[in-house]
Amino acid sequence: MTILRSLLFVPGNTPRMLERALGLRPDAFVPDLEDSVPWDEKANARSVTASYLERLAATGRPVIPRVNSKDTGLLEEDLAAMVGLHIFGVSVGKIDSPADVDEVARLLQRLELRAGLAIGAIKLVPWIESAMAIVNVYDICASDDRIVGVAFGGEDFTNDMEIERRDDDRELAYPRSAIAIAARAAGVQALDTPFFAFRDPEGLRENSHGSRGHGFRGRFAIHPAQIDIINQVYSPSEAEVEHARRVIAAFEEAAQQGRGSTSLDGKVVDVPVVKRAQALLDLAEATRGEAD
Repeated sequence: MTILRSLLFVPGNTPRMLERALGLRPDAFVPDLEDSVPWDEKANARSVTASYLERLAATGRPVIPRVNSKDTGLLEEDLAAMVGLHIFGVSVGKIDSPADVDEVARLLQRLELRAGLAIGAIKLVPWIESAMAIVNVYDICASDDRIVGVAFGGEDFTNDMEIERRDDDRELAYPRSAIAIAARAAGVQALDTPFFAFRDPEGLRENSHGSRGHGFRGRFAIHPAQIDIINQVYSPSEAEVEHARRVIAAFEEAAQQGRGSTSLDGKVVDVPVVKRAQALLDLAEATRGEAD
């Protein structure tokens, strides 16, 4: 599975920002044709982004353009301009049901054939941004093999719910849990909503630790300064790695003595604890590779 801890939004209509992005090292680039682009700049964003796809891909980072949702009437044009050899996948906003995924998948299949790509080559990251999407979230996650992750749009979700967006995110506790659980059950990555206070690094760090605790594997960055913090938080720390190694060593020692459980630092160590420790070590190894 491709590791997606930090996914950097870059406004698709701004060559200066796309140029700067070429020197950055997020886990994925997300040239944006949607929310960061004014309506009268949509066509320009499509053209400018298309002209940068090859150079972005040459960095070795996955390129996952975010296209406009189907209700805008721009989805087909956006996909036609983006689909080709240089993108890993596309991110599509306001997906409410598996039927929406099917519609996007049919468009992608036609464009893959036109581009000479294998069917299914272009991956998909749907955005979960409404009450209806939360109700359908597992069915969305499991609806198509193209889906490698699902993204939570906290701003659009609270807008759809007609509720206040609070600084402490308490109104997002349920949808975050629902998305993370559904994504895990479907075998895809849960990707969290952007943290918009980009001048508050400690706020980003704290919020991201809470997000990881819900089960999210990464999140979207809206500013280059957020990349390193996001990568750090969604990667196992050295302390976590060392503790996981101690857990496995203690359990193996107990197993040699014919016991199925033991304790470490005053806490029980049994099979689920060991499996969790091994999964953390596997993630640590994978994220070390992505940092190169």
